[in-house]
Amino acid sequence: MEHKILDAKVQEFINANLKTDLHSLLLKKSPFPEVSMQEIVQQIKGKKVAQKKFPFLLKEGIIFPPNLNLEQASSQATAEFKAKNLSGKSFIDLTSGFGIDAYFLSQNFEEVTLVEQNSELLEIVKHNWGILERKANFINENLENFLAENKEKFDLIYLDPARRDSEKNKKFLLEDLSPNLLEIQARLLKISDQIIIKLSPLIDISYLISVLKNIVEIQIIAVRNEVKELLVFINSEKENDHTTVSCINLESEENSFSFNYKEERSAVSEYSEPLQYLYIPNNAVLKSGGFNSVSEQFALKKLHPNTHFYTSDELVESFPGRILKVEIIDSKEIKKGEKFNIISKNYPLTPDEIKKKYKIKDGGTGYLIFTQTQKNKIILRSV
Repeated sequence: MEHKILDAKVQEFINANLKTDLHSLLLKKSPFPEVSMQEIVQQIKGKKVAQKKFPFLLKEGIIFPPNLNLEQASSQATAEFKAKNLSGKSFIDLTSGFGIDAYFLSQNFEEVTLVEQNSELLEIVKHNWGILERKANFINENLENFLAENKEKFDLIYLDPARRDSEKNKKFLLEDLSPNLLEIQARLLKISDQIIIKLSPLIDISYLISVLKNIVEIQIIAVRNEVKELLVFINSEKENDHTTVSCINLESEENSFSFNYKEERSAVSEYSEPLQYLYIPNNAVLKSGGFNSVSEQFALKKLHPNTHFYTSDELVESFPGRILKVEIIDSKEIKKGEKFNIISKNYPLTPDEIKKKYKIKDGGTGYLIFTQTQKNKIILRSV
C-alpha cells in the first residue's frame, strides 16, 4: 500500500506545523497536489495525541488514523499494564482497532493474530507494525464471520467491543455492543480458555456478574485517578463465586486494592466520628463499590453509610487514595478570602455554593471537607 503522506517533503511540512493552529491550516490549500490538507492535519492531530497517549509511536514513518480511532485506542500506560502478566504461544485480538493493546500484548506471545473489519485501519496498523518490526497475522474480517469459519485455538482472546451505534450514540449494555458479548461468549470459550474484554468504565459491575459467566477477575484501571477502562477476565474453569475485583491507579504511588465480590456483600463496616486521619478512596476504588471490604482490610471506620470516607487514629499508609490529617472546625473559623481545596460529600451544599456562602476561594495547600457522620453534618480542616 502506497502512502503519499510519507513523502519526505510532506513529512517535513507536517513536523514544521505541529504547533500551527489547525483551523487556519484547514483554510489553506495543500502545497502537495496528491495529499489534501485534511490528510496533513489528521497526521498532525495524530502526532499530538501520540505525544501524550502513546509516545512509542513517535517514530519516522508512522501513520495515524482518523480521530475516532485515536480516541477509542487504549493509552500506552494501560496497554503496558495489561501486558505485564500475560504470556503464551498464541494470542488473538478480535477487534484490533489501532492495535495499541495488541502491540503490547503481542510481546509475550509467539503467534499473534489481529482481526479488524475496517480495511483502511488494518492497512495502517500493518504498515506501522512493519516500522516497529513486529510480526502478526492480519485478517480483514468481521468478527462474527471470522468466528463462524475459524477452527484454530488460542491461548488468549482479547476484544474491545464497539461502544457506539451507527449514529455514534454511546452504548453500555452488553447486548447493545458490537459484537453482542452475550451471544458470542460460548463460541469464544470453544476456541480459548482465557478471554479478556475491555469495557467502558461506566458499566455496572453487578450487572456484568449477573450476565457473564466464568468471570475470574474484573480490573478497574485508572490513570492518575481518572478511571479509563474496565477489564473482564474470563476463564473457562472458574465460577463467578470467586470473582476478584481489582482497583489500579496507574502513574501514582498508590497501592492497588482487591477484594472478593461475593465477600463484599457479607463484609461489615464499623462507624466512628472523625479521628486523627481521614481517608478518601481513589476513583477506581469508588467505582468498585467495595466499601465494606475497604473498611475490613485496612481496619478503618466509616463516617456514614453513604459517605465513603474512612477514619483512624493510627496512620495506614498503604491506603489506596488520599490521606489527610484533620480536625473538626466550627464554620465561624472559616475566614473570608481564605484559599482551600474544597471537598463536599453527602452534604447539602456543592463546592461552588460553599465558596459563595463563606466567601472563600479555590487553591492553596489546605483542605476543607464538608460531609456528615452518623450524628451530624460536619466541617473538617486538614492540619
